[in-house]
Amino acid sequence: MTNPERMNRLQPQIPMTTLMPKKRVGLVVVLTGYGKGKTSSSLGMVLRACGHGMKVCVVQFMKGDLFTGEWEGIKKLDCNVELVATGMGFCGIQGNPYSHAQHREAAQRALELAKERIASGAYDLIVLDEINNAVHLNLVDLEQALELVRSKPPLLHLILTGRDATPEIISLADTVSEVKEIAHAYRKDIEPQPGIDF
Repeated sequence: MTNPERMNRLQPQIPMTTLMPKKRVGLVVVLTGYGKGKTSSSLGMVLRACGHGMKVCVVQFMKGDLFTGEWEGIKKLDCNVELVATGMGFCGIQGNPYSHAQHREAAQRALELAKERIASGAYDLIVLDEINNAVHLNLVDLEQALELVRSKPPLLHLILTGRDATPEIISLADTVSEVKEIAHAYRKDIEPQPGIDF
């Protein structure tokens, strides 16, 4: 149900137009780099897709052991968005107790889920969150990730997030953004904050 009071325009007298491309194309978008905001950026595109009535799937390759606000936020949206957290946390950091083999097994399950969702043709937008990290850590083979991109239907938008995107992945993308850290609160010994960091 739409609540018109949740969105206001300060200039309602100005006519609003809707852009429609002459030709719809499914884009491959890569969000990489060492700065904060890659997943956040992809979730912004999920929100926009929601506003256009699109069907979306987010597969999180690394996240799954630490609560993050998007899990509850997506439930509160009146949208056709599926989010599947398949990970066991970030492999090899922050005291994560799971072995590389366990992380790889979880990432391979995420890969199979992503393959199914892509092949179904039922989605307008799919986010492969932290897949670049999964490739970098050898949880997903580069060729497996490349095959996901190559196999996407022509109208499907596919977003790949995470640090260390390979040149091969980048070469298949239509849009690539590198998020660069200028400053980060953790370097000031400020703990991660709800709503901003998770």
